[in-house]
Amino acid sequence: MPTAAVAGAAGAAAAYLRIGEAGDAVLLRAAGTALALAEAFCGRVLIARDWEEALDAAAGWQRLAAVPVRSIAMPVEDGAIDIDADGVGRVRVSVATRVRYSVGLAAEWAALPEPVMQGVVLLAAHLFEHREGGLGPPAAVAALWRPYRRLRL
Repeated sequence: MPTAAVAGAAGAAAAYLRIGEAGDAVLLRAAGTALALAEAFCGRVLIARDWEEALDAAAGWQRLAAVPVRSIAMPVEDGAIDIDADGVGRVRVSVATRVRYSVGLAAEWAALPEPVMQGVVLLAAHLFEHREGGLGPPAAVAALWRPYRRLRL
C-alpha cells in the first residue's frame, strides 16, 4: 500500500476522531489495515500502483489477477493486450513472461470515491478505538463499500 495513501487515511481518521496526532503509529497501522481490508472486500486495488505477474505461454487470452488495470507494459514483441471497460486486463503471450502493469481505482487517497474513503475512515477509527478487540466493525462500513464490490464467479 502506498505510504502517502496510508498517511492520508490516517489524517482523515485523526480528523474524524478529533485527535491531533495523525502520525501516531497505532493510527497509521489502523489506516493501513483499513485500506487493505477495503481492497479485499471490494475485490479491487484502490490506490494506483505498479504490479507484476508471471504468465505462462498459452494459445488463448489470460486474465490478469489485479483489477482495475490502468495500463499494461508489454515486454514481449509477439504478445497482445486488452483492457475492457471494467478494467479487466487480458494478455496473450506465446512465451512465458513477466507482465508489468499499472492497477488501481484512484491515483491517490483524495481521488477515491467518497463512500470508499468514509468506510476506510470509519474502520480505521474503529480499529484505533477498539484496539483490544471484542467488537465487530460498524455495519456502515460494508454498506458504504458494497456498491464498489466486484466478485469473480
